[in-house]
Amino acid sequence: MHVFMLSNGKLPTSTHLLDYALPAINQIFMVQKVKNVLVIPYAVIRLTFDERVESVKQSFAGQNLTIKGIHDFTDPVLAIDWADAILVSGGNTWQLNKSLHDFGLIEPIRHAVINQGKVYVGWSAGSVICSPNMCTTNDMCVVDAAITSSLNLVTFHINAHYVDASLENHMGETRDERIAEFCIQNPHKTVVGIPEGSWLHLHDNGLTYHSSNGKPYAVFRLNQEKQYRHQQSLQDLL
Repeated sequence: MHVFMLSNGKLPTSTHLLDYALPAINQIFMVQKVKNVLVIPYAVIRLTFDERVESVKQSFAGQNLTIKGIHDFTDPVLAIDWADAILVSGGNTWQLNKSLHDFGLIEPIRHAVINQGKVYVGWSAGSVICSPNMCTTNDMCVVDAAITSSLNLVTFHINAHYVDASLENHMGETRDERIAEFCIQNPHKTVVGIPEGSWLHLHDNGLTYHSSNGKPYAVFRLNQEKQYRHQQSLQDLL
């Protein structure tokens, strides 16, 4: 199993989508002999699906890969069967998760990743849905009849784009306060905040944290002080 959960798709210095994590992703693609890459762009709203697929193709230019968008297939479930790797774009998490449920893709993706060993790469919204549910997203709910249960590839909850900050004269809740509210309502849950330029890698030997800029991740639990961690292994969260 290989599941990459990236906080974000690009950094301010990026020239291509995913470039800060591409060496690690490409290494696993080579080991797993990935040839067919499926892009799931359902979270994208301000771009077209084709534009997002094109940006992924640019990122992997020069690689011997066939890259297609799931919207190019008549049957989305058969698209999962076709793929060796599944790339799930960032965007709006509510839109993404609802689309996966609408098309009956939650269980096919879980089966492909857990039982067939297909590589999963998600960023932003595509990472948040790796949790049991997507309630720790930062996004507004822009769709009706939204469903919160998601892929459940990890047992903890992910907050992507995590930042410990407050705006001057802003009286709304900070990110930490919103996560604290989640922990109060879900007292047995753990939330991991991953900052920009970082990712989690779930693999057969465990779960590891990687950062392109040295920033730590944050761990939240009810009635415990927030923990900033730099260590690579997150075995205690599995």
